[in-house]
Amino acid sequence: MTMTTSLHGPAKALRLAAIGAALLAVGAGFAYAAGWIGAPALTPQRIIDTFEAQAGHYPGYRKNHAKGLCVSGYFQSSGLAEPLSSARVFSQPRVPVVGRFAIGGANPFAPDTSIPVRSLALQFSTDDGQIWRTGMNNPPVLAIGTPQAFYEQVLAMAPTPATGKPDPAKMQAFFAAHPESAAFRQWAATYKPSDSFASTQYHSINAFLLKDRGGISHPVRWQLEPQTPFVALPTQIDDKQFLQHDLQRRLAQGPLRWTLRLVLAEPGDPVDDASRPWPAERRSIEAGTLVVEQVDAPEQGACRDINFDPLILPKGIEPSADPILAARSAAYSESFNRRSRESLATGARP
Repeated sequence: MTMTTSLHGPAKALRLAAIGAALLAVGAGFAYAAGWIGAPALTPQRIIDTFEAQAGHYPGYRKNHAKGLCVSGYFQSSGLAEPLSSARVFSQPRVPVVGRFAIGGANPFAPDTSIPVRSLALQFSTDDGQIWRTGMNNPPVLAIGTPQAFYEQVLAMAPTPATGKPDPAKMQAFFAAHPESAAFRQWAATYKPSDSFASTQYHSINAFLLKDRGGISHPVRWQLEPQTPFVALPTQIDDKQFLQHDLQRRLAQGPLRWTLRLVLAEPGDPVDDASRPWPAERRSIEAGTLVVEQVDAPEQGACRDINFDPLILPKGIEPSADPILAARSAAYSESFNRRSRESLATGARP
């Protein structure tokens, strides 16, 4: 697909904006929170303030991916990743897992199918007392890879007073000025949503380092590949809880499974730029199977009070040099602390 095709028309620009905004809601905050841009540097607190002013204030809820539900299950290791990482998660036969499926955005009352971005956050708890948390999204890449580009995308996506949506002309101009967004634009233009969380593939987006027992690092990205067959999302849906009800129905019939695939970088592959995909032929390892066994009521259960900070890593998994990771951690922390205070103040337990 050429750039001309991917930039054509206001409808296409708004589609890109809808997907990008759900990611950028936290992505822009990453850049500010890390002190990358702005004079003086904005703090995580000011970022969340700005985000709430634009996206809406919903006390007691997560500031992005606000609408979700808790699940639980386990991870069954294949043992194939054990030579690459000393992390117990890759050698322990069965690891308890708590997770959360969600849609992007700040509105906890949005219809499930109104937001193209879907996420799956997980916490693995191994028998050596280690914790691994990871937050994954259905897009495999971000639209940009530098702090300045984050800032420019924030400006381009600002909603206009007349429509409450981004200006398509500004979006087109932004993407034209940022050819590094080509991979994201191609994904967004061809993305076809499935009819279920269960048949959605989720990506780490950022790269991490597996460290083996000899101290050698192996850069990876990971993805969860659904074992549930793909079925396209219906065009007409009246149920605002469509994805949640679907997941509850499926789990009532039995567990759901995903394959955890670790994709290994080769020398020269970008490990610090989430906008750049790696070649499709890169070697990968099927590290094991995620098994989701049950779903709790929306926002109730063990996942409710978990901050799915991507830098909570076990020994044997380390962050890459991607600067987004540290800033992401700061933004998540501020969001978690704020909603905790709000819940205590109001007595709300969303």
